[in-house]
Amino acid sequence: MTLPAGFRVRVGDDVRVHDGGRTLVGGSPLRVLRLREPAPALGRGEVLEVGDRTTGVVAERLLAANLAAPLLSGPPSGETADLTVVVPIRDRADRLDRLLAKLAELPVVVVDDASRDPDAVARVAAQHGARLVALTTNVGPAGARNAGLVQVRTAYVAFVDSDVVVDAEALRGLAGHFVDPRVAAVGPRVRGVARNTRPRRFERWDVDGLSLDLGTEPALVRPWSKVGWLPSACLLVRMADLDGDGFEAGRRVGEDVDLVWRLVRRGRQVRYDPAYVARHDSRGTWSTWLGRKAFYGTGGAWLAQRHGDWMAPAVLSPVPALGALALLWQRTWSIPCAIGALALVRLRLGRTLPDTPDRSRLATELTGEVAMSTLRQGSHLLLRHWWPGAAAAALVSRRARRAVAAALVWDLIDHREVPPARAPEAFVARRLDDLAYGAGLWWGALRARSARVLVPKITGLRRARD
Repeated sequence: MTLPAGFRVRVGDDVRVHDGGRTLVGGSPLRVLRLREPAPALGRGEVLEVGDRTTGVVAERLLAANLAAPLLSGPPSGETADLTVVVPIRDRADRLDRLLAKLAELPVVVVDDASRDPDAVARVAAQHGARLVALTTNVGPAGARNAGLVQVRTAYVAFVDSDVVVDAEALRGLAGHFVDPRVAAVGPRVRGVARNTRPRRFERWDVDGLSLDLGTEPALVRPWSKVGWLPSACLLVRMADLDGDGFEAGRRVGEDVDLVWRLVRRGRQVRYDPAYVARHDSRGTWSTWLGRKAFYGTGGAWLAQRHGDWMAPAVLSPVPALGALALLWQRTWSIPCAIGALALVRLRLGRTLPDTPDRSRLATELTGEVAMSTLRQGSHLLLRHWWPGAAAAALVSRRARRAVAAALVWDLIDHREVPPARAPEAFVARRLDDLAYGAGLWWGALRARSARVLVPKITGLRRARD
């Protein structure tokens, strides 16, 4: 057990409880956790406090399965000021001034990445008492952060981009996660903010669907899960885990994903805590909005080369994947094959799930979830990751056109949470986002001469036990 006494975790509100709190179902990826004596039975939203080895092991298993999140009581004792902020910047002195005003209580290192007007940046840094590192050659945000990292002497570092607004209190609150010695990095929710008092349409889309916004649920960050990465727009890292190994020098896209995944590969934990929010400026024009989406896509091929199927565009179980492929084929035998695939999934789950009084009902529920997840990921593949190929196929194939039309209908059904009045605009925004990102993804794959980033990962349902 590594969690300290008094450490508390709270079971997620979306976790399903079976067998009087002895079986918990949820998390991302989907997990089934069976709690045996002397472990305590737990309910949805219930808080567990670490007091002995048993509760410590249960808390660790809950966190590892994404079935619970930590309840923080503040930064690590005695280390409230042991945090340095590194801000990479090129020009935009007005935004730097806005950010530093919020960080007045923390030591800050400003790295000027060869600004065209370095004097303006220097004046703002001096005004706020920040240390300035001036680079004469533009090295990009990854290289600039590394240059600032050399100046850090505290236990923790916070990387914050200049077009972000976050205050010292939020950063200190996030540092509370480091009381768990397994945690190497943590990030807040990054939400978009419109620049104009009367936001234009694309600004509204950026606010509602910022690519860096990873949702409202706290999570353990790992590939193939709901929160698979964290943006470096605002990211706290334990210095001991960097050990002289910061961001990949020279990379201008994907460097944050790479850093997070390298930490995960070492067996360290990375957490996402949306209770704290950083505000990120929306893009200024249509071209920069779409260009940023495509730019993110271009980094996919490099990440796939370095991290393999962690960058897979979808993660599918083999049997339901065959069922989905049968539906895509659109033959008379397609629907019977898909039903047969789900029946096999139900049979397997009925045999492998923990022996609880309601195992049959649980197996049926999980089969439905597997089916929904497969449809959702198949839709995303056609509309986002594979759209250039799907569009080309639709020009010559009626089946391809029907498949794309079905994916579009499913996308509408899958976003029922959008208010009806805004549904058409949100639908258009998703399509433009998908088109830009997918184009960037394919362009990056062509440049790398590798289609690995387009290949789904085939895996199975994972099961956790205590």
